[in-house]
Amino acid sequence: MRPFVLSLPKGSAACLDYPHGDSFVLVRVVTSLKVFQAPFCTAELGEAMQLSAPIISAMKNIVILISGGGSNMLAIARAAQQGAWEARWGARVAAVISNRPGAGGLARAHELAIATAVVDHQAFATREAFDAELAREVEHHAPHLVVLAGFMRILTPGFVARYAGRLLNVHPSLLPAFPGLHTHQRAIDAGCSVAGASVHQVTAELDHGPILAQAVVPVLAQDTAESLAARVLSQEHLIYPRAIAGWLAQNG
Repeated sequence: MRPFVLSLPKGSAACLDYPHGDSFVLVRVVTSLKVFQAPFCTAELGEAMQLSAPIISAMKNIVILISGGGSNMLAIARAAQQGAWEARWGARVAAVISNRPGAGGLARAHELAIATAVVDHQAFATREAFDAELAREVEHHAPHLVVLAGFMRILTPGFVARYAGRLLNVHPSLLPAFPGLHTHQRAIDAGCSVAGASVHQVTAELDHGPILAQAVVPVLAQDTAESLAARVLSQEHLIYPRAIAGWLAQNG
């Protein structure tokens, strides 16, 4: 179902029912004076209810940002379908956006009928210019939550502030240990007995936002950075969807 917006006069409320599936909406608008009730096709709803006011979105859209193969994106999208996020919280993965035109995750998203877009960072002279265009693309999908899933760009403070409290990331270490890059080799070099992954809210300070979930894996004597990364990634695929579901349950 395509998202739509319903504009209501101040002091009004709306109840949206779907008695005949995604293509038919029963709209009940309650004001201080009277109750209006009428059926609308979803395609007509935006034009039919032209009442000036704040916007109420009927769908909580999740926008995922990627740079590569999109394995975490795929885990999240499948969890959303299998966990009935749309029925439980009115939430869905609405779009996948990459900063790299050749990112393999774009094809994976397309196979799941998820909208895709590319904002190539190489086309912009500054981080600020790239982030401004990225934000414009994200806003096209009316995001309720923005999720970084292997998005290999450091976002500007302005972008982070725009989505404060609803911008999540997964990092391949047990934060606060090893923020930044090369986390697996650093854990091995430091003689750590365990490593892992952390899902956290994104703040202006790199990899330092509030932690929502973590998973721990052992560091084996024969581990290389690659073998450790593979085991950590398998845990990311589990904890990231769970952390998002938990966020939706609290903020949906």
